[in-house]
Amino acid sequence: MGGMNLGFQQRVYQSIIYLCGFLLFWEWLRPLEEISDTGSVPVFVLYAAFCFLISFFQVRWWISFPLKLAGMLFILDSLFLSEALFSKPWFTVLYLHITYNIDLIMSQSWGEMTPVFRSALFLILLWLMSYLLYYWFVVAKRIFTFVLLTFIYMTVLDTFTAYEADQAIVRTFIVSLLALGLSNITKEVEHEAISFQGLRKLWKVALPLILFVSLSTAVGFASPKLDPQWPDPVPFIKSTAENAGFGEGGSVIQKVGYGEDDSRLGGSFVQDESPVFQALSPDKQYWRIESKDVYTGKGWERSEGLDYQIQENGKIDLNMFEGNVKTEKRQAFIKFEQNAFFSRLVYPYGVREVSGEEEFDYLLDQQSGIISTEGSEQQQYAQNYQVTYDSPSFSFNQMREASEDDPEEIKEQYLQLPRSLPRRVGELAEDIIGSNDNRYDKVKAVEQYFNSNGFEYQTKDVPVPDRNEDYVDQFLFESKVGYCDNFSTSMVVLLRTLDIPARWVKGFSGGERVSNQPEDIPDDLDLYQITNSNAHSWVEVYFPEIGWVPFEPTQGFNSSVDFYEEVEEEVQQDDQPAVPASQQEGAAGGKPQEIEDEPAASTGGVTTPETSSFGWLKWLLLAIPVVAAVLVYFSRYKWMTAWKIRKFKGSDEANIYQDAYHYLLKVLAHKGIHRVDGQTLREFAKEVDRQFETNEMSRLTHQYERILYRNDEESTQWMKMTELWENLIKRALS
Repeated sequence: MGGMNLGFQQRVYQSIIYLCGFLLFWEWLRPLEEISDTGSVPVFVLYAAFCFLISFFQVRWWISFPLKLAGMLFILDSLFLSEALFSKPWFTVLYLHITYNIDLIMSQSWGEMTPVFRSALFLILLWLMSYLLYYWFVVAKRIFTFVLLTFIYMTVLDTFTAYEADQAIVRTFIVSLLALGLSNITKEVEHEAISFQGLRKLWKVALPLILFVSLSTAVGFASPKLDPQWPDPVPFIKSTAENAGFGEGGSVIQKVGYGEDDSRLGGSFVQDESPVFQALSPDKQYWRIESKDVYTGKGWERSEGLDYQIQENGKIDLNMFEGNVKTEKRQAFIKFEQNAFFSRLVYPYGVREVSGEEEFDYLLDQQSGIISTEGSEQQQYAQNYQVTYDSPSFSFNQMREASEDDPEEIKEQYLQLPRSLPRRVGELAEDIIGSNDNRYDKVKAVEQYFNSNGFEYQTKDVPVPDRNEDYVDQFLFESKVGYCDNFSTSMVVLLRTLDIPARWVKGFSGGERVSNQPEDIPDDLDLYQITNSNAHSWVEVYFPEIGWVPFEPTQGFNSSVDFYEEVEEEVQQDDQPAVPASQQEGAAGGKPQEIEDEPAASTGGVTTPETSSFGWLKWLLLAIPVVAAVLVYFSRYKWMTAWKIRKFKGSDEANIYQDAYHYLLKVLAHKGIHRVDGQTLREFAKEVDRQFETNEMSRLTHQYERILYRNDEESTQWMKMTELWENLIKRALS
């Protein structure tokens, strides 16, 4: 009777373990609709469940084979074949599909296989997996291998595809712990030959396991999550492929420098000093390429597709600023490296005309400011060209006096913000500007805010926001570390919350002046070397009747655009300088002003409070269950013994005696008295009696063997043994 109970108990455990195996395999099927063109995934899941069920009941092959085959044919007929099932036309169509696809396989034309044949192969795979998982989970009990493969599969899909595996990983974690726990329980039951009566003790084994899994899951949810410690590998892999010639353009230059895809910002990067181009110009310039206007919460996109217009005779009409802005006509010469295949031109502010040696048409997208080239099939990239530009100088007075009545088209395009943007970003912007009452001072306050308040410029260990986290919000309130993309994007978003039109701009910073200047260049020009590490982003703000004015929020960088103050000589006094110190820094192009020791109000900046005033409470709530769990674990034998003594006293059931004896073995093992493999219970009992100088363990073992092997369930014997059992427990725990 005991053997039959043991077999039934084991069968129940095996069914639960195998069910866990099916649930894990289901996680492999869930992403197919999202990452491939696989349709009817629920049908395939049902067929997998059908095969798993047949494999579990170990139906003989001559029954299981026709059943699985019939199920597969029924699915193929329902999804793809219009002829009557098992009719002559049906078999004819099926035969044609088989022969046609076999020919494709022989010719290695895998991508041309018909859907019905590909589905048939997939169903056969599900058929085989049902048996394989039965062997892994039930027969061999090697569950961990498949669990590990499932986690690897989930993380790879989450990293390299659009599939979001957050919930899938949690489900896999819960199911895996249950499967591994039950698998180990069944191993112990088989090894110890423990006898249970039916399912009466199943809940006593399953309940601690369920509680453990539940507690682990709850602690996992409540624990603070570290930001990603490694940079996103996808951009690196894509750039590596491009460098090897497998990507679009095959450019060697675009390794970690300027790139076109800004939809997902964040993460660390490695500096790349590969040269991109040289510029011969009167002074160091910011080399503009494009701007973007739509902030998604993760990065930047364009609201409209590129609409190129040919610029007659290389005359560029960008309308960057109005005619009342003071300008000076200048020229610059750009020479790209031989392996830098840039189809987009770099240009300084105020560009008016582009000309080169090659026969090119110059194309302009007015919205983004991208200037591209169009030439012969043999030459699509302008390697050398000359730009004529009007270098602007912006008046502080004009910007402070500028109206805030923006054109509707400007407001519609450059005030966009995602609905998911946290409210505290806008609240911070209001705190930063303080009592400033004009657009320029508001913008300047936001620009200077990043020079203090704990922000640091760095390219390593820069976090990537989670899927439910905003890129700007994370930088402003959580990490406060990053590079130009973090600073510039945050400034644009802060300004837009204040209804100040702003846009995100990309290009290159000025580079380094070449130490050995060529002798044949004019005296008013200098040669600058620009590398991939000079790829940069900054901010442009719109001022009515002035135009787009660049600003530089990134620490350690300075805009190359000039600013000046209009002052009448008779008004200027010796004790009243014409240009405030903070503004003289900007006009001179010096480094950002250090304001660490100044009050926040002096620069319009504020020091933000901790984002979570009750952070200590979160840690306390997390620590309480952890500490409680530790205390309960280390004192488990004391409170479990007290509970078992109370439970066992007065009981006359034979299985209670078995439980008590096995618990005694656990207590002895906990105190270092282990039963050696191959050692009989009687030999082990004598060893225990020698250590405790008693014969109580031998008497208990003798009674246990009578119950186990002779079905001697005389209750009076247990009543006599209770005192001996309790004495041994107390000696072991003392």
